[in-house]
Amino acid sequence: MKDGVNGVALAVFIFFFLAVTVMGFLAARWRKAENDSLDEWGLGGRSFGTWVTWFLLGGDLYTAYTFVAVPAAIYAAGAAGFFAVPYTILVYPLIFTFLPRLWSVSHKHGYVTTSDFVRGRFGSKGLSLAVAVTGILATMPYIALQLVGIQAVLDVMGVGGGEDTNWFVKDLPLLIAFGVLAAYTYSSGLRAPALIAFVKDTLIYIVIAVAIIYIPIKLGGFDDIFAKAGEAFSQTNPATGKPRGALAPAEPGQWTYATLALGSALALFMYPHSITATLSSRSREVIRRNTTILPLYSLMLGLLALLGFMAIAAGVKVTNGQLAIPQLFEDMFPSWFAGVAFAAIGIGALVPAAIMSIAAANLFTRNIYKDFIKPDATPAQETKVSKLVSLLVKVGALVFVLTMDKTVAINFQLLGGIWILQTFPALVGGLFTRWFHRWALLAGWAVGMVYGTVAAYGVASPTQKHFGGSSKEIPGIGEIGYIGLTAFVINVVVTVVLTFVLKAAKAPEGIDETKPSDYTADAGDPGVAVELPPATAGAGH
Repeated sequence: MKDGVNGVALAVFIFFFLAVTVMGFLAARWRKAENDSLDEWGLGGRSFGTWVTWFLLGGDLYTAYTFVAVPAAIYAAGAAGFFAVPYTILVYPLIFTFLPRLWSVSHKHGYVTTSDFVRGRFGSKGLSLAVAVTGILATMPYIALQLVGIQAVLDVMGVGGGEDTNWFVKDLPLLIAFGVLAAYTYSSGLRAPALIAFVKDTLIYIVIAVAIIYIPIKLGGFDDIFAKAGEAFSQTNPATGKPRGALAPAEPGQWTYATLALGSALALFMYPHSITATLSSRSREVIRRNTTILPLYSLMLGLLALLGFMAIAAGVKVTNGQLAIPQLFEDMFPSWFAGVAFAAIGIGALVPAAIMSIAAANLFTRNIYKDFIKPDATPAQETKVSKLVSLLVKVGALVFVLTMDKTVAINFQLLGGIWILQTFPALVGGLFTRWFHRWALLAGWAVGMVYGTVAAYGVASPTQKHFGGSSKEIPGIGEIGYIGLTAFVINVVVTVVLTFVLKAAKAPEGIDETKPSDYTADAGDPGVAVELPPATAGAGH
């Protein structure tokens, strides 16, 4: 790592940061809100077309942490880190089947969150609360990791001083970035990240296109890159006594690779920020089109992953793997273009962090504050509470980053993926059938959460005793697999068995406020408009 501050790179970084800051505040005037409601502040007025939605979803799902962590995983362990590529390929046919249905019923009934839908579908505030709490818990460490991404870039640029520097001086740049993010999110809501996403994705595509051509030329071509990476992975890791990694997953790791890819695909659109970006679109057809063009990001991700091999071939040496790619850019690019690359990562953190904080705030406002604290809250009061909670969520993430070891944030994010997958039966199951009993869904969720948490707690690594990974032996099979998928299967089994039992016992099923035609309605259909029926506007079920 170079000593001192890279002044040119820092100047370019600051230029782009200031540009998106101005855009963030101007976004409040872009498609100006017609009223003070969560539909306007938290969903951008549900008015975004195909391209805005595409950039917003891309900015939401392909974050700064993706930019840093996917190639960092390959830098550390080899091709096992490529699991992110097949899972983003698997996810789009999956969401093509259910996201348009979710958009239609949410548009019809004015649902802002997944918990709104679950409450309306199953008539259960308890199940709705479980989904909301899970969403908030899973989102918090995800926001923290976006700040970790910004911090990694600032560290490589030499901003903030060394480890011995006063904590305030060291973390001041991150505090400034956080303050700006909080201010324009509060002011402009979802319109801010939607507008900034255009800049973010354009920068990322440019950086990856240049990197995938320019860096291999400097390193002697891909033959040399893979040869050097293979040699590095064959060396023994002193901490484990085993090879550092492999260019292709060994047979014992194939179950882990496959289950991690499948489980991650099932979980991705359970996250509140994914749904928030989806519900902001103006029609059902926009969602269907986006599921067909979003795989372009998977192509980008595959190329991005190759940077991990390039970092090895370039001789990048870092104690924290998250710094490998920023350091590769610092070492290989001219200073001015390194600044562009750092700006892409930095802005790639701001966009999803804004959407995530809005999504978590909406869950709290609609499904905790309104359902349990103030059922008669007006739309203006809901918006005010959501704005304040979005600030608190970001403060919590900032405290998390500044006070805890970065590996803790990463472990909690892995745990968040295990947790959020347990909401799949209630959300996706509910979109296609009312057969599941609400109490069975709640019991299945609880069992999945407990199993997933306990199993993850028992995973050790060479550097830590607990939460050392997200894979463990699958009961009854004996292979190592993704804990989240195992917990999900247990969740589904419990839900199905208990549904049979509860139906036989004639347990009360709750009131379904939806009807079959709601799931295929589009914005242009007669009588279809965002509405606030009595069950949503008042106490609900």
